[in-house]
Amino acid sequence: MSSHRLGGHFARKLKHGLCFYRARRLKSSTTFAHSQIINYSRSNNSDEFDSSIPDFNDTRAAYAPKTNMQLLRAALVFKLCNISFLVEHADRLQNLSRRILGGIITDKLLKATVFGHFCAGEDEQSIRPTLSTLQNYGVGGILDYAAESDSETRKPYKSSHTTSLSYNTAGKVYDYESEATCDQHVEVFQSCIRSVQEVSPGGFAAIKVTALGNPKLLERISIIITEAKNLFAKLDKKRTGRITREEFEQGYRSFFSDDDERVKDLIDYLDYKNSGHVDYVTWSKRITPKEIPRLIATCREVGPLAHSSPTDEELELIDAMSQRAHKIAEEAVRCKTRLLVDAEQARFQPAIDNLVLELQQTYNAMDKTNAPIVFNTYQCYRKGELDCIRADLQRSDRYNYHFGAKLVRGAYMESERARAKEMEYPSPIYDTIDQTHQCYNDAVEFLLKQRKEESYKSLEIVCATHNQESIEKAIKLMSNLGIDKQNGTISFAQLLGMSDNLTFKLGGLGYQAYKYVPYGKVDEVTPYLIRRAQENSAMLGNSKRELEFLKNEIMRRFSAIRL
Repeated sequence: MSSHRLGGHFARKLKHGLCFYRARRLKSSTTFAHSQIINYSRSNNSDEFDSSIPDFNDTRAAYAPKTNMQLLRAALVFKLCNISFLVEHADRLQNLSRRILGGIITDKLLKATVFGHFCAGEDEQSIRPTLSTLQNYGVGGILDYAAESDSETRKPYKSSHTTSLSYNTAGKVYDYESEATCDQHVEVFQSCIRSVQEVSPGGFAAIKVTALGNPKLLERISIIITEAKNLFAKLDKKRTGRITREEFEQGYRSFFSDDDERVKDLIDYLDYKNSGHVDYVTWSKRITPKEIPRLIATCREVGPLAHSSPTDEELELIDAMSQRAHKIAEEAVRCKTRLLVDAEQARFQPAIDNLVLELQQTYNAMDKTNAPIVFNTYQCYRKGELDCIRADLQRSDRYNYHFGAKLVRGAYMESERARAKEMEYPSPIYDTIDQTHQCYNDAVEFLLKQRKEESYKSLEIVCATHNQESIEKAIKLMSNLGIDKQNGTISFAQLLGMSDNLTFKLGGLGYQAYKYVPYGKVDEVTPYLIRRAQENSAMLGNSKRELEFLKNEIMRRFSAIRL
C-alpha cells in the first residue's frame, strides 16, 4: 500500500474508529460540578468583537510542537478523563495495578498515558527536551516538582518525647525522620531553581510548602493564625480593620489581666509608628505563632487561642521549616529565578500565606531588587480571597516590598467540599462557578488598575488560568490601560498538557506565556495526576473541547498526508 493510500486509510480509521465524544450543549448549573470552568465561546455580536483578541481556535498553532503520536496520546488521555469510574477510583486502581502488575509495569503504563501527557519527566535532565521545545515556540517553563503530600497520606510524626501545655494538655508528637525528608526536598527545589537558570534564565520555579514541613504542623500553624485573627475581630467591634489605641486597650483588658506597663508596651509594639491606631495588617504581621505563648500567659479564661498555642517543640519545627524556605529563596535570588509558592488546601493556607509574606518582605524588598522574586498564589474560588489580595497589597506598600501574585481559580474543589461536609463547617469555596469567575476577573482588574498607581509600578501578576474569557478580558484591559504585553506586568500560564490553544497562541504573539512543567518520580506525582484527571472530569465541557481540537488537528494532519 502506498504511503498516500496508507495515510488516507489511517485518516478514515481515525475518523470512524476513534471514539471521540461529540460536544453537546450542557445545561446551566449553579454548582462547580455541573458547570464549565472554561468558556471558549466568543460573542457573536460583531459590535463586541475586538480585533486585538487572538484567535484561540487555531489548532495548527496550538499543536505545532506535538508529534502525531503525542496528539493521539493526548486524545486518549482526555477520553480517559471522561470515564467517571476510572477517575473516581483512580487511586484504588493504580494501587491495585501495583499489587498485581508490579511497580515497573504500572509506571510504564502511566508514562505512556497520563504521566507522559501531564508531566515532563522524572528529573531535571529528562525535562530539558520539553523546556527546549517550549522555548522554541515562545513559551517559558515554570518548573514544578509535583510530588504532593497531605496529612491523610503522609506518615504521622512520632517522637520519643511529648511536650505538655498548660492550656492545651494534649501534647503534640513529631517524627524527626520526616524532617530529614523535608531537608532533601530543599535540595530538590534548589536543583530545580538552578535548572531554570540554565535552561530558561529569568524564569519561574514552583514550590510547595507541604514539602518543607509536616502537613499536620502546617494545619496547627493555620489554626493558631486563624485564632489570632479571630481575637482581633473581637477587638474590632466596628469591623473596620482599624481600632484606636483606647479601643484596643479596653477590648484587650476584657480578655487579659496584664498590668498597665505590659499593656502599654504591647500597644506601642503594635502601633510602632505612633499613629494612634492598631490595624489588622500590623497585628497579623507582629502577632506571629511565636508570640502566642507570651500573649496568652495572662488569659482571664482558657479559650480557642490558648488551646491553639504552640509547644516549644512545635516552635522549633516552625523555625526549621522557615529556614528551609529561606534557603530556597536565597538560591532563587542567586540564580535570578522567580519563585511561585503554590496554594494548597484551605486548612494549610494560613500557614503558607504567613510564610510567603515573611519571604516577600525579605527577598522582594525594594532596596534589594527591582522586581518581585517571591510570588504568593491566590485561589479565587475561596470566599473572601479578593479581600486577602487587597490586604496583602497594602502590606507590601507599608513594608516596602514588591508585590507578586499568581492568580488561580483553585485546584482542590472536590476535596474541600467533601472535608467541609465531613467536618460540618461551611465550605470555604464559593457555591457557584459564576461567583468564582467574578472573583477571578475582579482580582485581575483590581491589580492591573493598581499597577497604574505610582506605589505599585513594580507589581507583577501571573494569570494561571485555562479560562479563555478571563484571558480575553485581561488582554482587553491591558490595551485600555496601556500596559505593554512584554514589560513583565502580566504573564499567562497554563498546565502542561492542557489548553495548548491558549498558551502557544499567546507565546506566538509575544505575550509572556508559560507552561507549568511538573516533574518527579511516577509514584510520587500520582496524587497530582489523579487531581488533574479529576479536574478534567469535573470540567466535562472543557475535556470535550480539548478532544474536539485534537480531533480537528489529527484529521487536518492526516488529510494533508493524503493530499
